[in-house]
Amino acid sequence: MISYEPFWRTVRERGESTYSLITKHGISSATIDRIRKGSGITTQKLNDLCRILHCRVSDVIEYVED
Repeated sequence: MISYEPFWRTVRERGESTYSLITKHGISSATIDRIRKGSGITTQKLNDLCRILHCRVSDVIEYVED
């Protein structure tokens, strides 16, 4: 299963918030909602988040065995 726990840590470490991702960086609220619910997001959205947060994919998602 894909976990977004690294995303929340990275957002905090970078001094961002979901509000700033939406308003300042143009990430849609639907994308943030999908992350909150643990739903899938596109590789393009992963790319956008990594660019905005200056991080690697592993700083946004991780695979956790069920």
